[in-house]
Amino acid sequence: MSRPPRVVLDTNVVLSALLFRSGIAQQLRDGWQCGAYLPLASTATVQELLRVLAYPKFRLSRSDQQELLADYLPWTHGVSIPTPPPPVPACRDPLDAPFLELAAAGRAQMLVTGDRDLLALAGQTRFHILAPAAFLPHVQDTPPP
Repeated sequence: MSRPPRVVLDTNVVLSALLFRSGIAQQLRDGWQCGAYLPLASTATVQELLRVLAYPKFRLSRSDQQELLADYLPWTHGVSIPTPPPPVPACRDPLDAPFLELAAAGRAQMLVTGDRDLLALAGQTRFHILAPAAFLPHVQDTPPP
């Protein structure tokens, strides 16, 4: 029996999967909840998710935020990022570095993102950097463990 792929989801991908109940977003959420892939998380990536969930534009109460986190965090695998972090390609946006570092330190097979700065680094890492639509075919046929 093979293990599910280890995957890093950037904050916007996680947020979409938590907030939208159809299409690619729902398929991503279903995938982590049925064990088709293992999302990785680090202190920095969870802090980023907490920060974004609190944005006023989303109008999420503290209770709503906690409920959304409860639909994601139990399915993640925590990864400690060493000091110094693993070498990763330089990214134009320094806020993207924690996702690259998590993928490298966590031995991820894929980083899933809609961020153009991260997608521009595809082919420069040991892990694949894919948009959500390109990622889904990799896990839709993966049986749960």
